[in-house]
Amino acid sequence: MSWDLVEMWHSMSLIPKGVVIVLVLMSVYCFATGIERLIVFGKAKKQSRILLRQISTLWQEGKVEESIKLCSDKRFKNSHIAKVMVAGLNELQFQQDSRVSQAEVVESAKKAIERATIKGVQEFKRGLNGLATIGSTGPFVGLFGTVWGIMNSFIGISKQHTTNLAVVAPGIAEALLATALGLVAAIPAVVMYNVFSRWTTGYRALQADAAAEILRLVSRDLDRGAFNRPSGERRRPTAAAE
Repeated sequence: MSWDLVEMWHSMSLIPKGVVIVLVLMSVYCFATGIERLIVFGKAKKQSRILLRQISTLWQEGKVEESIKLCSDKRFKNSHIAKVMVAGLNELQFQQDSRVSQAEVVESAKKAIERATIKGVQEFKRGLNGLATIGSTGPFVGLFGTVWGIMNSFIGISKQHTTNLAVVAPGIAEALLATALGLVAAIPAVVMYNVFSRWTTGYRALQADAAAEILRLVSRDLDRGAFNRPSGERRRPTAAAE
């Protein structure tokens, strides 16, 4: 079989070879992106699960400073929940020392959380546009190769004035190969895109829940001064948090 494919490759003209190369590159991109996204989502899920389990106790005890330090720990650098919490809590700590109203403090924290959420979603969606493009265009690229192969078959028939299988077979084989490669590229791309899009929606919902929990904590404890810190320790949210 492999020898037949080698012979087929050498017998192809320039355009069918170009179609095959494009479809192979599409397949490589699809599977490479899928593996990379699985690693990213897996790390985010694992680290966020551990973080939520550890931070729930700190929140119940009102240990805000410890919560910020825990979220900023390198162990949770891939956690989408940690990024949202760090952004919100850091902004709260900074604004609480400023001469602004409680409503302005909460609004400032809300905006910081929204920025962190948007950035997190963009990170999760990285590569998905490529998968969507491959899923929608892969079959058409394969169809182009199919049409070209059938056209070559008819040209061979017209030149040799025969419908002998030996004349028709090479063009038909090229057509079927292009069709198969188009499906190999497109089907996994569509499946991966749908799965990762669904996961992204779920992770965004978790980020929204974390944001709501932070703001609830603020509305309950802000008047008690739980978020106060000495002015010498004021700081804006770090770049990693944003």
